[in-house]
Amino acid sequence: MAKKSKGNRIQVILECTEHKNSGVGGTSRYITTKNRKNTTERLELKKYNPILRKYTVHKEIK
Repeated sequence: MAKKSKGNRIQVILECTEHKNSGVGGTSRYITTKNRKNTTERLELKKYNPILRKYTVHKEIK
């Protein structure tokens, strides 16, 4: 049998930064993967927030 390696890709959760400050209920979160060798710092992407109905910056949490 093949040996199971830990791998370089890990699952990360992205959370909206504007939504936390707005005071509106709920949260906007996305799950994605990143390569831990190439991207050592926290991920920051522009994603759609359906509650605010616009594209906002989502940062990696945890």
